[in-house]
Amino acid sequence: MTGDEPMTGPQASYLSTLAREAGEEVPEGLTKAQASELIDRLQSQTGRTDRGDEAAPAAGDERAPDEVGPTELGDAVDE
Repeated sequence: MTGDEPMTGPQASYLSTLAREAGEEVPEGLTKAQASELIDRLQSQTGRTDRGDEAAPAAGDERAPDEVGPTELGDAVDE
């Protein structure tokens, strides 16, 4: 990554999600390097740890995903 190229589509999409969660705006015309730095900052601010962090607990729910029971996940339990 050279850093001076425009940010990628996936970076823009993820930044949009993070910025919305953080209550911030994404500046126009970011480079890949600038987008990466902003992603790192917003991840820290929002508590996300990686770009695929779909298992983050809901606000106010400090339980790890494996501590959530099957009925809370909406899954049927095979018996």
